[in-house]
Amino acid sequence: MTPDPVSRFRRFSRAVTSEVGALDQSFLGRGRPLGTARVLNAIGQGRTEVAAIRDYLGLDSGLMSRLLRGLEAEGLVTTGPHPEDARARVAALTPDGEAEFAAYEALSDQRAADTLARHPRPEALLAAMDLVASALGRDRITLEERDPRDETSRYCLQEYYAELARRFDTGFDPQLSRDPEATDMIAPRGAFLVAFSDGLPLGCVGLKGSGGPVAEIKRLWIAPSARGLGLSKRLMAEIEARAKPLGITTLRLDTNSALPEAVALYRGLGWTEIDRFNDDPYPDHFFEKHL
Repeated sequence: MTPDPVSRFRRFSRAVTSEVGALDQSFLGRGRPLGTARVLNAIGQGRTEVAAIRDYLGLDSGLMSRLLRGLEAEGLVTTGPHPEDARARVAALTPDGEAEFAAYEALSDQRAADTLARHPRPEALLAAMDLVASALGRDRITLEERDPRDETSRYCLQEYYAELARRFDTGFDPQLSRDPEATDMIAPRGAFLVAFSDGLPLGCVGLKGSGGPVAEIKRLWIAPSARGLGLSKRLMAEIEARAKPLGITTLRLDTNSALPEAVALYRGLGWTEIDRFNDDPYPDHFFEKHL
């Protein structure tokens, strides 16, 4: 038979279910099913509000309560009222819970390493995983304002520079470009946003301000696995929203013909093409938007 899309999807689902041990009553051999282990992991990763954990894992309140009670009975978790909101509850790991969390982390890391080691093209496998994870988690992608000098922001910028180097006929050297100073992309002059999917960065955009009413949008980048999900539009809308409280009334940006999707994006978002406004050697399209 010829594999159809539904059959291929279901084969993938069965493979993932088996690989992650979703049906095991003792996930990773620790004596608990996957659902209980996921709750423990969420708390260990820093999610403490019970409602936030429930939303993150997509659990109904009844199941969440049962899983927490089971972890409490094992002496791994404590729950209590939120210190600032009596209507909310928070969960925390006990010392035994922290030890169990660490054991799960080590076993999970080893399982991931073993799976990748068995594949002849681990990078291709990871790229496929990134694509699936981004698609399935698109509604949970969050945008955070970050310092453009922190490790995550620098990672995004390096990925952006590397892509330009691949796509421009002349390559790309940030030293030759009008690379904005980090302080120009920090309030009260500007802003820098990073998109996250379950803690991993998927994109970024910067607002380069000068303290006056005119600013530039810089360094819009989306990871290949997240393209086509509307993330570039979300980042552009959010960075525009960050500009208004800073007293910025006019935004400008530039791009290159080698990035036709960027040119189409800006035109589609209502930006107006204008004459060159800088001496950067790389761009050949220039846009402006009045807020």
